[in-house]
Amino acid sequence: MTDQLTIPQVAERFGVAPKTVRRWIASGELPARRLGPRVIRIDAADVAAFGRKLA
Repeated sequence: MTDQLTIPQVAERFGVAPKTVRRWIASGELPARRLGPRVIRIDAADVAAFGRKLA
């Protein structure tokens, strides 16, 4: 199983607000998986790939 991060964890990693991460997810820039009505997880590999695009 791959490592999965929460929105606050991703936000902390990039030094942005959780709302920014939610915008990235909504726009399709950052893939995420909904596990329930209020539970969203992002694969660590997707976060790493997204970070390379930002750099």
